[in-house]
Amino acid sequence: MGSIDMEALSDCAICPWACHVDRTRGEVGVCGVGAGFEIASICLHRGEEPPLCGETGICNVFFSRCNLRCIYCQNAEISRNRGPVLAREMRLEEVVSQISAVLDRGTDLLGFVSPSHVIPQMRALRAALVAGGRTPTVVMNTGGYDRVETLAALANEVDVYLPDLKYLDRTLASRLSGARDYPQVATAALREMYRQKGSRIEFDDRGLARDGLIVRHLILPGQVENSQRVLRFIARALSPEVHLSLMAQYHPTPAVADDPQLCRRLRPEEYEAVLDEMDRLGFENGWIQELEAPTAYLPDFSRPHPFEDDQNGGALHR
Repeated sequence: MGSIDMEALSDCAICPWACHVDRTRGEVGVCGVGAGFEIASICLHRGEEPPLCGETGICNVFFSRCNLRCIYCQNAEISRNRGPVLAREMRLEEVVSQISAVLDRGTDLLGFVSPSHVIPQMRALRAALVAGGRTPTVVMNTGGYDRVETLAALANEVDVYLPDLKYLDRTLASRLSGARDYPQVATAALREMYRQKGSRIEFDDRGLARDGLIVRHLILPGQVENSQRVLRFIARALSPEVHLSLMAQYHPTPAVADDPQLCRRLRPEEYEAVLDEMDRLGFENGWIQELEAPTAYLPDFSRPHPFEDDQNGGALHR
């Protein structure tokens, strides 16, 4: 079985916050997570992009907490940096056993969701699975706030990168996610992912992704210009051939009820303006969501399966 790299956690600089706390002694930094496995859910998920779930779904491991503080997060019940969250402290063997049970239901896709603050734990799980004879396609589903050095070390361990690129506006990043340096950090991270994978995706004979890069962007109400800037960065700094997942699933939560923009859903004219920019820039690879899709993606992590009602709803191949 694999084991967690405790040396990396003893002076933690895994993510861009570089808190330098000793998580092996119970100290916690911005993320609020110690040195063990704090798991919110391990489940078969059918709501990802089509090549990341197919007909059988993907085994998603939802880690608790996060290294960002997005005030509009739809997973807030598991992702808060401070205070109670829905999660369970588990041993390595328990996590591997639960992952294996889900994989045995017919999928060989394994997604690690929001792992930026628990990379040693993610690597330990992958190593333990490989030691046990399992070699699933590993998908790193990240908010994009990652260190280049950490990503470089994962080059032979992550098959598909699935990062967000949320903002190219420092003030917006600070106000909405508590990370003013998000634009330069996330764009550097994407450049490293692109260096490793390029714009090509390797598909198997079932149309499932086995290697590559898919960049996600969630369009926020009132932030059309930010979304257009994000698309321009991807097209010009990386390539318009990058596979893009453009999401319209934003749904206001009680935490943003008083925000004049975030308190509402995306308007059709806002979505169309972003789609027009996507077309103008020449993007042809990827997926867009139907504007009517928001409620299809609202999880409830208090249930054994937080996505009981999810479908591929709204994810359309371009």
